[in-house]
Amino acid sequence: MNIAVIGTGYVGLVTGTCFADTGNDVVCVDIDAEKVKRMQNGEVPIYEPYLDTVFERNIRQKRLTFTTELASSVKGADIVFLALPTPPGEDGSADLSYVLGVADQLGGILEKYTVIVDKSTVPVGTSELVHAAIAKDAKVEFDVVSNPEFLREGFAVEDFMKPDRVVIGTSSDRAAKIMEDLYKPFVRQGNPLIVMDEKSAELTKYAANAFLATKITFMNEVANFCEKVGADVDMVRAGIGTDTRIGKRFLFPGIGYGGSCFPKDVQALARSGKESGYEFQILDSVLRVNNIQKLALIEKIKAHYGGDLSGKHFAIWGLAFKPDTDDIREAPALFMIDALLAAGATISVFDPEAMDNVRGLYGDLINYSDNMYEALDNAEALLISTEWSVFRNPDFSKVAQKLKSKTIFDGRNLYETGRMRELGFHYESIGRNAVKQPQKV
Repeated sequence: MNIAVIGTGYVGLVTGTCFADTGNDVVCVDIDAEKVKRMQNGEVPIYEPYLDTVFERNIRQKRLTFTTELASSVKGADIVFLALPTPPGEDGSADLSYVLGVADQLGGILEKYTVIVDKSTVPVGTSELVHAAIAKDAKVEFDVVSNPEFLREGFAVEDFMKPDRVVIGTSSDRAAKIMEDLYKPFVRQGNPLIVMDEKSAELTKYAANAFLATKITFMNEVANFCEKVGADVDMVRAGIGTDTRIGKRFLFPGIGYGGSCFPKDVQALARSGKESGYEFQILDSVLRVNNIQKLALIEKIKAHYGGDLSGKHFAIWGLAFKPDTDDIREAPALFMIDALLAAGATISVFDPEAMDNVRGLYGDLINYSDNMYEALDNAEALLISTEWSVFRNPDFSKVAQKLKSKTIFDGRNLYETGRMRELGFHYESIGRNAVKQPQKV
């Protein structure tokens, strides 16, 4: 098929690249001429494992191209994907100006029947707004489909190529057949392709992310309670994770969730509820607790140093909101950096991929290290914000040598508490005070 993908952000670029890899001719459109030029020259503008290999292969085989020209790309397309940003407004609602701005242009461009696909995460009812915007000037038939993405940053290529499920929201049999044909190569192993109405598809994405954010937040609350009563959250996690009704995933406590999806989508769903006269009381609590949790380490640090951090120097390992990405949107590390700077502390940081993005925000307000151990020089303590694999088994003798004192505040529970005591570290993590570690089941 001939496919146009409008928007080359995280979702759009992965979508276009993976569709090209199954034999489709894909043109990706973006208004950023410099970014388009870089991609035309074979440069992947984001960090995502394995994306560069698929990207380069399909450029080389001329199935994947890039342009700033919207009209020429849409005219030849059988399917047009809208993979545009929907950032949160001041009230938490999703900003649809990018999506509707492109939709306003499409009606006058279409020359044949075309399936227009909302790939962006959008509130319930957006497909109707997109359809109305296109219909104003359309002279040919078209359908609008909701096809939410379920990509995990760090696993996006794998998730696209081998999806748990594909959700297609449409009331058109013609559009449903085209979308089913498009996705056949990705569901050959029997994973479900679910066709539903547009509104249900739009809500499915929000509901999935809001549920996962709630699960994470619940475990963070349990972890905080464990600290109050002397229980160990790792043992609790092992105890409840073996319940098949609950499952093992998303039960790891820490310093809150971040990224481009969970914060934005929970806010947007809560706001949509209010606009429809329904209050998501659970989601209001999730948002409040998560904002508090992002500063959980800061409270531990202030308590340890008697409330005065002025003039103290700290090292931070991890800046991205999760490992295997360079995405720092809503990353807990940023909240920690802001709090430490406001308290008069100085900071050295290291992250395998997100350093340039953080430098763009903070400039010379913090120090950027070439490697994880360099960041420790003259630091009072080490703070861990992201669970990159490279941080999981460090040389603790080198860590002890570099730090002013053997002190670690771990926001991701990377190390066993018993081992850290044996090594002589003052080690504080999230929700773990008990001595014993859970037995593997």
